[in-house]
Amino acid sequence: MSHQLSDRRRIGRTDLSVPPFGFGAAHLGGMYHRVSGELAHQTLAAAWDGGVRLYDTAPWYGRGLSELRVGGFLIDKPRDDFILTTKVGRSLHRPADPESFERAPWGGGLNMEVRWDYSYCGILRAYEQSLIRLGVDRIDALLIHDPEASAGPGGPKIADLAESGIKALDELKAKGEIKAIGMGLNAAESLDTYAMAVPLDFVIVAMPYTLLDQSALAHGLRRCTEAGISMVVGAPYASGILATGPVAGARYRYGIADEATLAKTRAIAAICARHGVSLQAAALQFPLAHPASVAIIPGGASPHEVRQNLAHFAEVIPPSLWRDLKAERLIDASAPVPGG
Repeated sequence: MSHQLSDRRRIGRTDLSVPPFGFGAAHLGGMYHRVSGELAHQTLAAAWDGGVRLYDTAPWYGRGLSELRVGGFLIDKPRDDFILTTKVGRSLHRPADPESFERAPWGGGLNMEVRWDYSYCGILRAYEQSLIRLGVDRIDALLIHDPEASAGPGGPKIADLAESGIKALDELKAKGEIKAIGMGLNAAESLDTYAMAVPLDFVIVAMPYTLLDQSALAHGLRRCTEAGISMVVGAPYASGILATGPVAGARYRYGIADEATLAKTRAIAAICARHGVSLQAAALQFPLAHPASVAIIPGGASPHEVRQNLAHFAEVIPPSLWRDLKAERLIDASAPVPGG
């Protein structure tokens, strides 16, 4: 089974429908080094020329750089031809001492200090800053970013979100400035906690639902489905290993994969090879079978990576692959699978 970029899936109970494949623009923020304007443009052009019309970014990605790169490309495209999402909860400001300011983890990002703010005014400030960086007068959906950080020092105040921040998002939606309200999450348990703290239309999940981990299936995703909350999968390659394969130094959950993860990935890759399917195609297409799932948004650090992702997304996968993965207990027996 393969998917079509022209397909559309509705987010929650909103009027916003999205294609099943989008572009996640975190890479353009420059995690390790500055992404040049030329390379960013070429990468985004490869996505556009391949038919991609859903773009997701955030102020946090490169401390504003990702939004600038995405906006600089899309500014020349007809606004009704693409769907754009970004995130709120952090506003950006000039640091007190730019010369000594530490930009980590975005070595190639901008010299901008981040201030967490989930309050009514903070949400609106972040939204207005994003409009300027993106160069648009309309953002299709806003997501509350990284509420899990609230447990750490200097993190956002979840009470502010529930008491006033969500009101700002509700007002933007009621006025038609945005069409959907989401939340960006990293952990499976967050679907049972933070995602239920305020009314949402969808979530972007980074790690809780991939070919390697379906831990969110029985609880968090079930609650989302029951609540009419859609899911966008933000890290279908599980932060690296499902794109590179189980090679030395492969990354999983934003760190180096342990031996158990490498072994499981080898076993999945072996079954994929037996069926003549790439590991990458299985990784991209698997999450879309869940009834709550509306899209995947893999990133791309170069035009070549984007073209590869599009080819894997279009790859035809026989139903027997999923049967064998379940038979070998490599994916959850109850997991919905493409074509099934």
